[in-house]
Order: sequence, then C-alpha cells, then structure tokens
Amino acid sequence: MNKVVITGLGAITAIGLNTEDFWNALINGEGGIDKITRIPVENHDTTVAAQVSDDFEALASKYWKKRQLSATTKSSRMGLIAAGEAVDDCGADMSALNGSRIAVIFGIADNSYDDAEQDIKPNIILKRMPSEVPAMLAMKYGITGATFNVSTACASSAYAAALGKQFIQSGMYDMVIVGGMSNVVSHIILNGFNQLLAMSVNPDPATASRPFTKNRDGFIMGEGSGVMILESEEHAKARGARIHCELAGASMTCEAHNLTAPKTDGEGMAETITLALKDAGISPEEVDYINAHGTSTGLNDLYETMAVKKVFGERAYDIPMSSIKAAIGHTLAAGGALEGIACVKAIETGTLPPTIHYDEPDPELDLNYIPNKAIKKDINVAVSNSFGFGGNNATLVFRKYEG
Repeated sequence: MNKVVITGLGAITAIGLNTEDFWNALINGEGGIDKITRIPVENHDTTVAAQVSDDFEALASKYWKKRQLSATTKSSRMGLIAAGEAVDDCGADMSALNGSRIAVIFGIADNSYDDAEQDIKPNIILKRMPSEVPAMLAMKYGITGATFNVSTACASSAYAAALGKQFIQSGMYDMVIVGGMSNVVSHIILNGFNQLLAMSVNPDPATASRPFTKNRDGFIMGEGSGVMILESEEHAKARGARIHCELAGASMTCEAHNLTAPKTDGEGMAETITLALKDAGISPEEVDYINAHGTSTGLNDLYETMAVKKVFGERAYDIPMSSIKAAIGHTLAAGGALEGIACVKAIETGTLPPTIHYDEPDPELDLNYIPNKAIKKDINVAVSNSFGFGGNNATLVFRKYEG
C-alpha cells in the first residue's frame, strides 16, 4: 500500500504566527495564555485565554485580496493563512498539478464567530458558511476534488487527517490538504463551557492550564489554525518534494457513551490508540513519544493516563508524553492538526515539547509528562491523541520517513 507522507506544514497560534515560530516557542517553554483583552470578562468565571495576536491579519494579504477577505471571519482567515503557509512549505506548483486528484478537508467545531463579527452584516451568508475555507482554497489552487468540513468536536482536524490518509491510500487522491481552525474568545463560548464546568476558573495565566497536575481545574480556550499537506509517497517523490515524515496510522472511533465525559477508566481512548497502531503496523514497543490530548481536566488527564497504561503496559513509564495545551490552550477543532505538527517537528528535530506549568504532581498520574522543559531524544514514532465531546476519538501515528 502506498505510504502517506507529510510535505507541508502551516500554523497560527498564540505563541507563533507560523510553524517555525510556533515550534521554537513551544520547545522554549513559552506560554500563550494571558488575560482576555478582546471582550469584557467581568461577568465570566474564566478570564484568561490563549488569544492569537491581531498581527496575524497582516499575513493574509500575501495570499488573498482585500475583497476576498471581506467575506471571511477571523477564524476563516486563520485557516486560509495556515493553509497558504503549508502549500508554500510543500513546494508544489499547484497550477501544474491535476486538481481533480487533490482534496481539502477542514475540521471545525462551530462557525467560530467572535462577538464583534455578529454585528457586521455585509457578506453574512458567506461568513456563516462552514465550508467557506475549503471552497476558497479550491478556487485559489484549482482543486476540483472533494472539498468539505468534518465536525467532530475537539477531534475534528484529527478526523480530517485520518480521512485524508484513507483518501490517498484508496487511490482516489494524490494530495489532501487537511487542517482545522478555531476562534473561541467570545461571550457565548466562555459562558457555554463554564456552564459545563469544563474550563478552569483560575485567573492566573501561569497556572490556569496545567495538565496532569494535582490542582488542575479545567482547560483554557486557545485560538489558532493548523494545516498539513498529505501526499502519496509516489506523488511526492515524483515531484521531488521534501518529505517531513510519514503519517503511518490513524483511527477514528465513537465511544457511544456520553456527550461530554469519556468512557470510564479510558477504555474508549485505549481502543482508539490500539486501532491506530494496528493501522500503522507498529507495535506498542516502537512508540517513542505521545502527544497527549491532555486537556487539564480531572477526567481526561486521569483516563488518558489509564489508557496509555492499558495499551503500553509497563513500558508506559518509559515513553515521554506531553500536552502542548498548557502553552496554546485548547484549540478545539484545530487541536489535532496543531498537535500533529508538534509530532512532525519532534521527529524532525529530535526535541520533545514540554508540559509547561507542571507544578505539584497528581499521585494518581505517574507517567513522564515532560515537565516544564523540552528534552532531546531521537525518535522514530510519535502518537497524537484527540478526544472530543460526543465520544469522538482519533489517534494519529507519525513515523520518521525512510525514503
């Protein structure tokens, strides 16, 4: 079966407006969580978030005309810019490729309106169109294959990557642009997640999101977009592409259990990881790093730890695992793609990103969560977990490319 490889990366986050800046900030232990400035927060329990700097807006003109951008939301612009970076990174002359052999799949959790955009009436229908970003990318790059969204909560862009992998392996497409975006600092989002008691109410940006620690009390919202270019190995080699790594395995499951809570003791999570490893043809003994879903909630961190122990047994204690949500917040639909990019860069650089803000250990959580400082480690296989509301789970398995 033809290998699926990754040839392009694009990222916009609270700690970097491109992939390299995002990665360098991540491994340097920088955090993007700060006091919310976009909206008044005196009536909210949560007052901090990982906001993307408005400086990102200046990048849009590199790829799009002002008139085109006037029909987009901030969330869409993040996705369009990250996609532009990924296409540039892959080095392809898109006009020379067969557009019918290319697809676009984006993960979204909702239409990601911020409060100011609700009152801007021009182009309201286009702005509310969930599939606007795939459609705009198709028009820009002459893509006539499938262009659509997938919405599976916090696992959305991981599902996009898993579907893209299947599309390529089926022979249907040579290249699939996959990603996700999220713009979540709004009154309705903060109110909604506070009602679910899912978000931290800690007002201190330095300790509000601290996955796997004893005193964690919920996740913190993060904004951004992540995009990866997937290609068949054959197609990438034929055009002389630089290959970042291989997307070796993927799984998509539904726990069919609860709208907001994971299956008890991480049973559903463990099944998802196991299926992804099986798809990759990789044994648990071969995994070198786990990029955790790691939301900083009581149940997720506990059950994900239990799931890792179920899958890897005693070896779980030897596998470094970290959550980058402590740095960039929970980017919802963008999380799978951004965390996938972190795995790709970890394989390329031999550096594993830390779980920052890690202070007092939770006695129930006793794995190596790479506390606070990145570590150097040559790795061949990295696993990325994305577990979403509705029991939507996905795991991606990345492997160093040996061409």
